[in-house]
Formats: sequence, C-alpha cells, structure tokens
Amino acid sequence: MEANMKSIKAAQEKFGELIQSEFERIERMKADQEVTDFSKLDKIVVGVLPGDGIGPIIMKEALKVLNNLLAPEIASGHVELRVIEGMTIENRAAKLQSLPDDVFEEIKKCNVIIKGPMVTPRAGEPWPNLVSANSLLRRGLELFAAVRPIRIPDKNIDWTFFRENIEGEYIWGNKGIQVNDDLAVDFKVQTAQGSERIARAAFEYARKNGKKNVTVVTKANIVKLADGNFIKAVRKVGEEYPEIEIQERLVDAMCAKMLDPEFNKGIEVIVLPNLYGDIVTDVAAEHQGGLGTASSSNIGNKYAMFEAIHGTAPFLMSHGRGNYADPCSLIRAAGMLMAHIGYGDRKEILDKALDICTITEKKLVVTTDVDGATAAEFTDYLIDTINRMK
Repeated sequence: MEANMKSIKAAQEKFGELIQSEFERIERMKADQEVTDFSKLDKIVVGVLPGDGIGPIIMKEALKVLNNLLAPEIASGHVELRVIEGMTIENRAAKLQSLPDDVFEEIKKCNVIIKGPMVTPRAGEPWPNLVSANSLLRRGLELFAAVRPIRIPDKNIDWTFFRENIEGEYIWGNKGIQVNDDLAVDFKVQTAQGSERIARAAFEYARKNGKKNVTVVTKANIVKLADGNFIKAVRKVGEEYPEIEIQERLVDAMCAKMLDPEFNKGIEVIVLPNLYGDIVTDVAAEHQGGLGTASSSNIGNKYAMFEAIHGTAPFLMSHGRGNYADPCSLIRAAGMLMAHIGYGDRKEILDKALDICTITEKKLVVTTDVDGATAAEFTDYLIDTINRMK
C-alpha cells in the first residue's frame, strides 16, 4: 500500500507539471496571431531538408521541378532555395538530438521548408531512441495544420484533409507516466484554442475554394471529452460560415467506408484530430495510389513546411533500388509550397502535367523496381511535359 501511495504521488506531481506546461502553451497560442504575408516579402527563403534513405534522391527531383517552374523568381533572387545540413539520422544520433539546436536556428531563418522523409528510430534499430524530428519541427515552428489533398477522379473524390498537427495523443507522446511495473498511462490533449484554429483553417479553405461542406471525423461516441469538445469547437467556428454544411463521421467508419459513395456523399473538406488524421489520410493515400503519390503541407501563422507523407524506404535502399523511388509525393509537396508562397499558377501547371504523366499519357511508370522508370527518368519526362505546356 505504501509503495502504491508513493507511485500515485509521483504520478500526480508529473501530471501537474504537464498541465502547467499546457497552460503556458495556451497563452502562447493566444498571442500567436500575426500571419506571414508572402506578397510583401522582398525575398522568400525556401529551406531544403533532404532527409534520410530515399529522401535525398527524391529531393533532387523535387528541386529540379522547383528550379524549372520558379526559374524567373530564383534568377532574380526573389526566391532562394537554401539547403540546410545536419538533419541526417547519423548527425542527429551523434548529437543525441532529434532536432539539433544549431540546425533549428538555421531552419528558423527560412520562410518555408521542403522536407524529405526522416528516420524516427524504433526498438531494435541501431540508433538511439530519439523522438520524432517531424513532431519537433511541427511544434517548434507551431505548424498546427497538416493539409493533405487526395484526388481519386474515377471515384469522384476530391478531398482536402485538415489534420490538427500538434495536440491529441502525440503532444505528450514521450511524456506518459509509468506508474509502476503494472500500470502505464498515456494522454490525449485537446484545447479550445488548438481545435478552433484548425477548424478555422478548414472553413477558410472551404470558403476560398468554393467548397460547401466540412466533415469532422472523431470517435466522440467513446472519447467523450476530448473528441466531444473538438466537435463543439468545429461547430462554434462553423457559425461564422453559414453557407458551409457540417457533417460528422466516426473514424472507424471513415476508414472502412470512405470509398462508399453513399457514405462519402457531399464530403469535400475533412477536419480531424491528430491521431485520426494520421491514420485516415494514410488510408486515403493508399486508395489514391499509394503513400508515394501523396503529399502534405504543415501550416502555421509564420512558417510552413511541405513534405512527402511516406517514410525513408529502407527496403529499397538496402536492396540498391533507392533510385527507383517514386518522387511524386515530394514533387506534389513542391506544388503545394509554390501555391502557399503566391504561385498558384505554377502549381496548376504542375498538377496538369502530373495528371498527363501519371493518368492520361503515362509514358513512364515508376514502380520501385528495376523494370520501371527511375525517379530521375520520370522527373525528366514530367519536366518535358511542363515545358510543352508553357
């Protein structure tokens, strides 16, 4: 009994510290209201983080596309592509820092980031048990909205997901409490401020893009407080957008039935808490054609980061086939980056060229196998297609 009381007291103290840290974060959210206006910047610095595994391979191809489509702006100095060293797993492991301090200082000197996949060590791997660099970048730059488009034309699906990017089960992912040998407790965090700002981002996108629906996905029938409050926050913000319909879906049903036309009827913009957003968007990407076809933007008021949503592909690398990795995910992320900094016309050109190269004309196919096209061969085909369209 005495041992149990000591364990309870220690757990209470740690939980109190975590709650206090959240009160401080809430105050920072309240103060974070200034939004970057890229049209007023003399120079836009794009930080380039190549990543691990196939990251540098597909980043090389994404940069070819950016250099082609932003050639006038890069030549004039209005846009700078700045490669930032130091985010390899080898360097992070050597420093025992998932996000080394000196590297983060360089990242903060940029306006937006394009990032390749990075290793997050798992048990049994030859690396220290470092936390996710992706999570630290999102939190450190306050990138609260993960925006992921999914298009499946033959299913009449054109969706944009808004995943809350900081809170939920992930914010204290490495701060759970091991009460004793028999009991471990992890947490799910939801704040009104965090939920309302992701909801507003979704509704603003819907209004600006002529969408008439925002669908909120939770497990509120079971997780009644955190998920229930998330729904309340979405509906509260939705009152400011009376022309937009709000629907609700449960996360398990969304995963199981998202291709069912009766179930997904009317869905256009989808807003979700962090963990559900991670899972559902990966499922949707697989239906689109695989994780290699999908991209993600991570948006905050000041900074933004654009990335592929897949991993480092260790199997391809270990079998000498990294140069056959599909670069489309990171190339699509480059398109989202261009639109974010004010060059939506270039993204439209890229999207049309990708449709030609991957759907209609499809002269070369990246299959991650030696029988397919390499990443470089596909990108050259894509750039030739872009040049024909100019």
